[in-house]
Amino acid sequence: MVILQQGDYVWLDLKTGCEFEVPIGAVVKLCDSGQIQVVDDEGNEHWISPQNATNIKPMHPTSVHGVEDMIRLGDLNEAGILRNLLIRYRDRLIYTNCGSRTYTGSILVAINPYQLLPIYTAEQIRYYTNRKIGEMPPHIFAIADNCYFNMQRNNRDQCCIISGESGAGKTESTKLILQFLAAISGQHSWIEQQVLEANPILEAFGNAKTIRNDNSSRFGKYIDIHFNKRGAIEGAKIEQYLLEKSRVCRQANGERNYHIFYCMLMGMSPEQKKKLGLGKPTDYTYLTMGKCTFCDGRDDSKEYANIRSAMKVLMFTDTENGEISKLMAAILHMGNLSYEPRMYDNLDSCEVVYSGQLLTAATLLEVDCLDLQNCLTSRTIITRGETVSTPLNMVQALDVRDAFVKGIYGRLFVWIVEKINAAIYKPPSREPKTVRRSIGLLDIFGFENFHSNSFEQLCINFANENLQQFFVRHVFKLEQEEYNLENINWQHIEFTDNQDALDMIALKPMNIISLIDEESKFPKGTDTTMLNKLNSQHKLNAYYIPPKNNYETQFGISHFAGIVYYETKGFLEKNRDTLHGDIIQLVHSSKNKFIKQIFQADVAMGAETRKRSPTLSSQFKRSLELLMRTLGVCQPFFVRCIKPNEYKKSMLFDRELCVRQLRYSGMMETIRIRRAGYPIRYTFVEFVDRYRVLMPGVKPAYKQGDLRGTCQRIAEAFLGRVDDWQIGKTKIFLKDHHDMILEIERDKAITDKVILIQKVVRGFKDRSNFLKMRNSVMLIQRYWRGYRCRKRFSAMRLGFCRLQALHRSRKLFTQYHFARKRIILFQARCRGCLVRRAFRHRLWAVITIQASVRAMIARRLYKRLKGEYHRRLEAEKMRLAEEMRLSKEMSSKKAKEQAERTHQERLAQLAREDAAREVEERKEARRKKEMLQQLEKARNEPVNDSEMVDKMFGFLGVPSVVPGHEGQPPAGFEDLERSPRPMDEEDLDASLPLPEEEEEDLSEYKFAKFAATYFQGTTTHTYIRRPLKVPLLFHDDEGDQLASLAVWITILRFMGDLPEPKYHTAISDGSEKVPVMTKIYETLGKKTYKRELQALQGDAESVQADKKNSVRHRLVSLTLKKKSKLTEEEEDLAELASQQYYVDYGSEIILERLMSLIPSYIPDREVNSSKTIEKWAQYIVAAHKKGVYTQKRMDPQKVKEEVVDFARFKWPLLFSRFYEAFKFSGPSLPKNDVIVAVNWTGVYFVDEQEQVLLELSFPEITAVTSSRGGKMQGQSFTLATIKGDEYTFTSNNAEDIRDLVVTFLEGLRMRSKFVVALQDNPNPLGDDLTFLSFLKGDLIVLDQDTGEQVMSCGWAHGVNERTKQKGDFPTECVYVLPTVTKPAAEIVCLVTMTPDQRQEAIKTSQLTVGDVEEKAKLYTLEEFSYDYFRPPPKHTLSRVMITKSRGKDKLWSCTREPLKQPLLKKLQGNEELSQESCQGFVGIMKYMGDHPSKRTRSVNELTDQIFEAALKGELMKDEIYCHILKQLTDNHVKYSEERGWELLWLCTGLFPPSNILLPHVQRFLQSRKGHLLAPDCMHRLQKALRNGSRKYPPHLVEVEAIQHKTTQIYHKVYFPDDTDEAFEVESSTKAKDFCQRISARLLLKSADGFSLFVKISDKVISVPEGDFFFDFVRHLTDWIKKARPVKDGVVPSLTYQVFFMKKLWTHTVPGKDQMADSIFHYYQELPKYLRGYHKCSRDEVLQLAALIYQVKFEDDKSQFPNIPKMLKELVPQDVVRQLSPDDWKRSIVAFYNKQAGKSREEAKLLFLKLIYRWPTFGSAFFEVKQTTEPNYPEILLIVINMHGVSLIDPKAKDILTTHPFTKISNWSSGNTYFHITIGNLVRGSKLLCETSLGYKMDDLLTSYISQMLTSMNKDRSTKAGK
Repeated sequence: MVILQQGDYVWLDLKTGCEFEVPIGAVVKLCDSGQIQVVDDEGNEHWISPQNATNIKPMHPTSVHGVEDMIRLGDLNEAGILRNLLIRYRDRLIYTNCGSRTYTGSILVAINPYQLLPIYTAEQIRYYTNRKIGEMPPHIFAIADNCYFNMQRNNRDQCCIISGESGAGKTESTKLILQFLAAISGQHSWIEQQVLEANPILEAFGNAKTIRNDNSSRFGKYIDIHFNKRGAIEGAKIEQYLLEKSRVCRQANGERNYHIFYCMLMGMSPEQKKKLGLGKPTDYTYLTMGKCTFCDGRDDSKEYANIRSAMKVLMFTDTENGEISKLMAAILHMGNLSYEPRMYDNLDSCEVVYSGQLLTAATLLEVDCLDLQNCLTSRTIITRGETVSTPLNMVQALDVRDAFVKGIYGRLFVWIVEKINAAIYKPPSREPKTVRRSIGLLDIFGFENFHSNSFEQLCINFANENLQQFFVRHVFKLEQEEYNLENINWQHIEFTDNQDALDMIALKPMNIISLIDEESKFPKGTDTTMLNKLNSQHKLNAYYIPPKNNYETQFGISHFAGIVYYETKGFLEKNRDTLHGDIIQLVHSSKNKFIKQIFQADVAMGAETRKRSPTLSSQFKRSLELLMRTLGVCQPFFVRCIKPNEYKKSMLFDRELCVRQLRYSGMMETIRIRRAGYPIRYTFVEFVDRYRVLMPGVKPAYKQGDLRGTCQRIAEAFLGRVDDWQIGKTKIFLKDHHDMILEIERDKAITDKVILIQKVVRGFKDRSNFLKMRNSVMLIQRYWRGYRCRKRFSAMRLGFCRLQALHRSRKLFTQYHFARKRIILFQARCRGCLVRRAFRHRLWAVITIQASVRAMIARRLYKRLKGEYHRRLEAEKMRLAEEMRLSKEMSSKKAKEQAERTHQERLAQLAREDAAREVEERKEARRKKEMLQQLEKARNEPVNDSEMVDKMFGFLGVPSVVPGHEGQPPAGFEDLERSPRPMDEEDLDASLPLPEEEEEDLSEYKFAKFAATYFQGTTTHTYIRRPLKVPLLFHDDEGDQLASLAVWITILRFMGDLPEPKYHTAISDGSEKVPVMTKIYETLGKKTYKRELQALQGDAESVQADKKNSVRHRLVSLTLKKKSKLTEEEEDLAELASQQYYVDYGSEIILERLMSLIPSYIPDREVNSSKTIEKWAQYIVAAHKKGVYTQKRMDPQKVKEEVVDFARFKWPLLFSRFYEAFKFSGPSLPKNDVIVAVNWTGVYFVDEQEQVLLELSFPEITAVTSSRGGKMQGQSFTLATIKGDEYTFTSNNAEDIRDLVVTFLEGLRMRSKFVVALQDNPNPLGDDLTFLSFLKGDLIVLDQDTGEQVMSCGWAHGVNERTKQKGDFPTECVYVLPTVTKPAAEIVCLVTMTPDQRQEAIKTSQLTVGDVEEKAKLYTLEEFSYDYFRPPPKHTLSRVMITKSRGKDKLWSCTREPLKQPLLKKLQGNEELSQESCQGFVGIMKYMGDHPSKRTRSVNELTDQIFEAALKGELMKDEIYCHILKQLTDNHVKYSEERGWELLWLCTGLFPPSNILLPHVQRFLQSRKGHLLAPDCMHRLQKALRNGSRKYPPHLVEVEAIQHKTTQIYHKVYFPDDTDEAFEVESSTKAKDFCQRISARLLLKSADGFSLFVKISDKVISVPEGDFFFDFVRHLTDWIKKARPVKDGVVPSLTYQVFFMKKLWTHTVPGKDQMADSIFHYYQELPKYLRGYHKCSRDEVLQLAALIYQVKFEDDKSQFPNIPKMLKELVPQDVVRQLSPDDWKRSIVAFYNKQAGKSREEAKLLFLKLIYRWPTFGSAFFEVKQTTEPNYPEILLIVINMHGVSLIDPKAKDILTTHPFTKISNWSSGNTYFHITIGNLVRGSKLLCETSLGYKMDDLLTSYISQMLTSMNKDRSTKAGK
């Protein structure tokens, strides 16, 4: 008896006898009154007497509140399962697991809530990402997540089978899984959006409202989603099954036709509907048969907009959309056709009532109206070659019309699916290494059992039978079979197996499908004959239910979900699914290409072929078989959808309906077998390898013999012996909790081991630090003690020194005072004498000056008085004469008075003239005094040489004046011109006096030497017959050049070597052919040098230009310009620039002039942010002050010579004669086409990249010969070296090269001071020191003589370098070396050896000595090769001998032969990687010059070939490292070795080697620290280890940098304020690091929100923070190159610019960071404001315009008149026309005056503060076109900022809506579209925009949301930490 208490939960069995009735849960409300009152789960009360309490059972606690996983239920029965689902459903928990961690596939039970729950947000997606099932509450996202990550982890295809009855929610579940997969792949790619957008189209054309479901799928689909190896969606493919075409023509009551018809009619514009002749849905028969044209919860108008946008996304063209609409409209019009019965020849017939509908349908189908009418009312039959037209009765005609309509719709649907697949399906790559995995989603029709079931229901239920069998097979059969195979103690569980039903329907012979097909192919077959065959064949089968009598036309099948009766009427016709020939002919006659396209297969098929075409059932069966085969190779997941009620109402739970679904789906058996089974199982190997860490001493699985015993010991130790776990034959089987226990113990054990390792490592680290610290302390102590002792000693020594000094000072003090007294006395007397003498001299001088001055004054006074006397005397004489003259005319008295008056006037005039003369004299005296003062002042000022020269010699002015008439003399020299002296005439024709004759040795002066030194071009001193192209000697003037060429032609004609011309021709100046020198310099890439040389040949425009364009001046400039590649020392650059300035402008430096000249003095690459022009000016000024030439005022010519000498020694190649040549024979060089450069240091062979291939100094050259003719038909020369090598080259200038080398050899021998002893010479007189003794091979240095004397005299005097003895020696015993510098010891040794000895010595030096030295110093891969390289090639020796001599194969050493197999063992088994390895090695050899290349390659073509394979796979990285290190080991070709180091430098920056190879690479580099690139390679390797591997091969900039010997790469970055700076970028620099570096340089407070942007072509793309900078640029350029077509075989060259700008404005506040405001915020916001994107008032516009003016001009008001012209730069473009220009000007000036006095920075800040108040501050604006939302304007402004995504009306500037980032669930972009989903994934609103900037919107939105998520995670972590 059950004892109950109030509140207890019980099971109540009502025993109603219903088939699907199960006990219901109830709670005890009352039990004290003798009867028990319970309230069941549905709220009904029940009173039960204690005597009848047998129908009450207690409830297990797990069933009270429900569980997430139903295998945990204590009441494991149907009632327990049902109540668990009910409790969770009422709590709005619609998902429940059925076995969370199972081996055979997870099962999720989903109940349709019939309402939208808030559990499908983007936040939920993040919660369920990368979580195990059971770790989070049950959810459809958990299934999708496990599908995805199982696919990636197990590298196996997955499938998710979504099953259930119609209306259970299968379609919505499919969409949710699709949404989750698109979101979790994280790419937001356009293909993802295309896959998602396929659903709205398929739903529109394939879903309809039914009685059970408002969005019922009337077709089945299998969506196969394809993923690449990174887990991103790269495509999909959709298979459709069995569209219910009959729904187009007829629908049951309360049902609708397909959604597309209603959406089209409600969503089309009136113009479109008028064009198609359409009206309302109620106007059409096909849409009103179900008496339902509306569907609750669906907005057909909005859905149509979504369908159209989805079609755009899936590349449906407007033409195709129009054709689809025409066919849909034609279907509706044909449904409205009316028929009238007629009699024709006693036959029932009919005709179509002529109406507008018929005409419209014919017009839309583009067929003849009469043909359409005939086709619908008659049928043409061909019998025995005759055509017979038979009329159709009304019923038949209606069937034909419906068949035609169904045919159109069905084929249209197939075409749409194919069109979608064409957009989303990407065929698998043919490359074998490409791996593509998939996740399949099966959304197929649920089990159907209607009142009347036809052929479609049979096919649907057959499909469900197959799926149920698949489910049973995986859940029951396979699991139980495995238990049996493993001999596990297992109690067999009975389950419903529907295999017999499947056999009857389609598998066994004479099955139902085959019988239906057979009858369909008989011409006389009918539905009745078919039914009879079925009855006769299957009436004894238990699953077949025959009709009760012969009159019934239906049969039944006992399916897994119940018995279904099928009406056979119309079975055969539906199965045949063919159209008769009249309809096909009508389609063929149509002018509509689209309808012909969808009927293409039918039109191409003949009538007989159509009869034999496969039936619908056979097609469906074949498709189903392929589907089941596909599912069979996948790992399955199951979603069982449950429909809670038939009324589509939320929160209504129909118990019987749910029990029926659970029972038929086999959920009870599933839960039982899951609970009783062992969901966790491992093979013995997996179990031991995973859990051996739990038991110390357990070896790995491959080292054990008894794996089963090991597994048992581990399990017994940690799980116990009696627990429910079992061991089979090959596997161990565990329960869920067992796996959890083992995992916890394993985590503990691993944690303990990790702690132990950490303890040991930390101990080792601390001990190392302690030892290092102790050594440091001891070193400090030692130094301190030494210092203290030295200090004490110094103090003691100082004391003694002071004592000594005191004594000495006293002694010196006495001596000093004694001497001082005498000196003072002597000085006093001397000074007195000198003073007296000076006084006397000064007195004499003063007296003399006074006498002279007084005499001068007296003479002047005398002269003046004398003049006055003479003038008065003259005046008196004039008075007397006048008086006498006047006395004749008047009385004497009057005459005397008149004469006296005139005399007085004349005297007054004389007095005035005297006064004026005195004033003038005073002025002159004052002027001279001032001039003396100025001269005194000028004497103390520094002298400006150029001004002084101009002042002194400016009168020389024009050079073309006549001698002696050069112009006015300078001030102060006028007196020299007053009395020109006649010039003495000279007889210029007289012979000049000859110098005295002297005997001079002219033996050194040879014409060949002169020609080699001074001749131009390639002309030699020998006889030639051809005209010259350039003069022999250099001439400045072009006239001289032409004259020289004319003289040469005249000489040739005179000597008969050139025929006389038959007619007059102009002299050729050689401009029609390019000189050889120009070709050479173009080949070498010295374009600057070429231009400089061409400039030397130009005309000088003036004397100053002649001076600056002189040869010496050009050489100085050239030297300074070419030093960019040749020197890096700042002092050298500064001194050369100082010297050039001195040559041009003298010793005085004017800073402004110097600053303007620095760009021409210093190479551009040396002027950067760290070495600015101002800094270089400081260096040059400092060098100028230190320069000897400025201190001693040296002659500029001398300075020029010093510059030339410096350049000659520093860069001898610039002073070479160049010749083109081709190596014909001799030792190998990296290249055969070479350029021979001969100069005073030796002979060089270089390539076009300026790389020196071979260098031979003159002491190394023993012979040089030339030859002409022979087989080569040209000239050749041969160089023999002291090492025994002979190089033969062919060249057109072979003889010139030979003569030039011979000249240098002879000249150097004559000037040489070094000779080598050819034999022993002991001292002949014993100890006589006047003779020098030496041994064979000794180097003797001449101290007095030169090589010329040695070769011409018998004896010479010198010093033995070995013994340092001096003396005379016979010259026949020595060999003169052709060198003026001390030769290398190696050359001296080789001189005295025989050829054989030389070869042996060279081999010894290369092998023996080299090996000893290098083995002691240089590390190789020899040790590594023994363990990891493949075995060497097999020899004939024994295996023992091979082992002993394995090092002799030297796989780790340089080779000149390509590899035929990889070096590493692990690559040998992989044929593909082996081939890539060999190709990579060939690329390395070609790059290093060790393998010939058949064509010219681009700079980074070879590096791509080398590194691409390594970057794709980890296995190849070590192989490439081994290749490069191998080629750098024992490589004796300098050029090849340098190129190898370049590759190693690139490689270390791309990726690190594995941990095994890493120490060997490090030791290899450490042993070669002497190489310039080795330290940098080590540094790059460490960064690669820290930052990870790159994804792409090196960028062109990196390759060019290292090829030009530059390890520092500087990249220019542009800023919004039109400034730029250069920043160093490394191979391992990531975008985030680059941003941090830039922000630190610009003194920004934070780099948050800033980003790098690359502008390439017409796109500006943001660089992701985590990307390597060069990787992103490389990927971008490659992508654009692929997108751009190659024209004429030329790949377009792409240049790019890098910008640094603010991207995310989340935390931007004006004034917070002044530098950011000034450089970025203002200049980024200004263009947006001026384009008119913001909404602002007029006052704000005026105030902002005034601020913009202040930023531009600050306080400069002079630009006010120009304001009307610059309005576009001050005012938004949309408001410019609101006022006249003058009104704008007045208003702006008024606002300017109000806020005058602000600086530029203050104006910028105020501008930003004003617009900061607007909601659109810091926004990115995108003008787009949208058609999805009818409530919004078509042209829309999308704004993305820190608030989210806002939509703005571009005309009114009003914000229509703002979507915060938390509400955005999905987004993606295509080439011309951008798509965004806002809100819930199920019912979220969509917006599709047409724009070419979708990629920018996508990137910006992704960045903002990533920033938001990062911030949220930080906040969450902070809260958790608290």
